[in-house]
Amino acid sequence: MVIKKGFPVAPAVAFGAADAGVEIHQLSKWFAVDENRVQALDRVSLTVQDGEFLTLLGPSGCGKSTLLRMLAGLDVPDEGDVAVYGARVERPSLSRGIVFQDHRLLPWLTVRENIALSLHKSGLSQQEQNARVSELIALVGLMGFDKAKPYQLSGGMSQRAAIARALAPRPRILLLDEPLGALDSLTRTRLQNELIRLWEAERITVVMVTHDVEEAVYLSSRVVVMESRPGRIQSIIDIDLPRPRKRTDVRLVTLREQILASLE
Repeated sequence: MVIKKGFPVAPAVAFGAADAGVEIHQLSKWFAVDENRVQALDRVSLTVQDGEFLTLLGPSGCGKSTLLRMLAGLDVPDEGDVAVYGARVERPSLSRGIVFQDHRLLPWLTVRENIALSLHKSGLSQQEQNARVSELIALVGLMGFDKAKPYQLSGGMSQRAAIARALAPRPRILLLDEPLGALDSLTRTRLQNELIRLWEAERITVVMVTHDVEEAVYLSSRVVVMESRPGRIQSIIDIDLPRPRKRTDVRLVTLREQILASLE
């Protein structure tokens, strides 16, 4: 378990290298608020390794979600660059799946139809699309609910469907913006375990945003702690503990308390 303070150095490889998962270099972002210019991110640099489960953690207003939206191509930086597997991020792409706190399923479509929607431009045949959707419904544990509408699902089931939809085009990176934040504690705990299982099954790179310190420590390979006004990286914590992990592991508890102290 290693805690690295301050700004991480720029990656040793050339920016945009195809063997790097995610590269963020000197990223800055401003927003206009009540006719004032507010800086959300200040010269953030970070590398996410292929296959890593990395979590962005910090208080509200530290730019976590803004950073994630720029990785998704939904926002553009004012300064700096973002690259995912060697390609600069300039617009949304099927190679980068994203799941929000609100599942955003289309209410007039069934679970199967919502998942299939992300395969519309995949180039797969109808038979291949059907097989992929069935595979994902089984993977996220929604067998028997493929014809259900979103209003017929619990919050946890809706988020499973949203995760399946994001995974359908086989993205190289999955972006999670507080996907469990609106769930009750029991459902949240169960879905945390589901996320680990899905991450291991799909062999995918995950970048997640959360306010929950325990969640970050339990799930992640590394935790990036951010500070606000403007958003900067305060520290990076390596969670080099074997899986499956126990929530009561004294090493996890110690890390959680260290991170909480740094946030205060």
